[in-house]
Amino acid sequence: MECINKTSITEFILLGLPNQLEMQILLFVIFCIIYTITLLGNSLIIMIIRVDPRLHTPMYFFLSNLSFLDICYSSSIVPKMLNNFLSNERTISFPSCITQMYIANSLGGTECFLLAIMSFDRYVAICNPLRYTVIMNKKVCIQVAAGSWICGFLDSFVHTIFVLKLPFRGPNVINHFLCEVPAVLNLACADISMNKIVIFACAIVVVLIPFLLILISYVHIISTVLKIRSAEGRHKAFSTCASHLIVVTFSYGTIIFMYMRPRSSHSQDQDKMATLFYSVITPLLNPMIYSLRNQEVKGALRKAAERHRSIKKS
Repeated sequence: MECINKTSITEFILLGLPNQLEMQILLFVIFCIIYTITLLGNSLIIMIIRVDPRLHTPMYFFLSNLSFLDICYSSSIVPKMLNNFLSNERTISFPSCITQMYIANSLGGTECFLLAIMSFDRYVAICNPLRYTVIMNKKVCIQVAAGSWICGFLDSFVHTIFVLKLPFRGPNVINHFLCEVPAVLNLACADISMNKIVIFACAIVVVLIPFLLILISYVHIISTVLKIRSAEGRHKAFSTCASHLIVVTFSYGTIIFMYMRPRSSHSQDQDKMATLFYSVITPLLNPMIYSLRNQEVKGALRKAAERHRSIKKS
């Protein structure tokens, strides 16, 4: 990037989504509704898991972590986006931009690790059910969940340190609705080849390795389930994995679309739409997927609704 100023820039301008005034107002309403439903849906999942003793199992412990992560992920992006829809000045200070980039990237990495742990949990439950409570005990669940969060934030810390080492004295317009690492790097006034190497190396650790663990887990799960003689048993085993598989497909499908397709086919609009899907739409869909396809969650919701009605009547 060619430097045009001698002093470092202090703020960026986020171009965001389409600029027509009528479209901005419509988008504000749509994303305000999406954000509200995301907060309510994921909060409800966390509350139901907490109050219903039948859901005090490793699978739902990890699901509550995922719901909390989705709340944080959406909250790190959508409020600023909503503000920009109604503002003519779409500026974000340099420290705020770096903070948003660090938090959003941390939560994205944490989700990759959490989804891998959730697949391992299903592998142990189906392939080694007699030792499930021993292997996935409370201490282990807390440790691996904490490890996911720590690894996600450490990964983002590495990216952030390398970004902060770069000078930013050129253009300050980011063609995006958030401060994402590649979008910010494009404005650096220096060689970013080392940053690209770091992104690639971290992607192997944060994306590829967890994805391979998910694939290996499901190869063993499918192999075990196919050996079950009764159709009812097979259906029950598969049903416990269906919601997780759908979430994995959405999350990793978008990541593969973003980073695995040829560079010649990249466009900024496509990248923005892909980022929009996994950072805003996926947190909205996750609670719906787990509640609509999970009989235990639906049962807990019905029980909570009945309890609420009985309290209201009395």
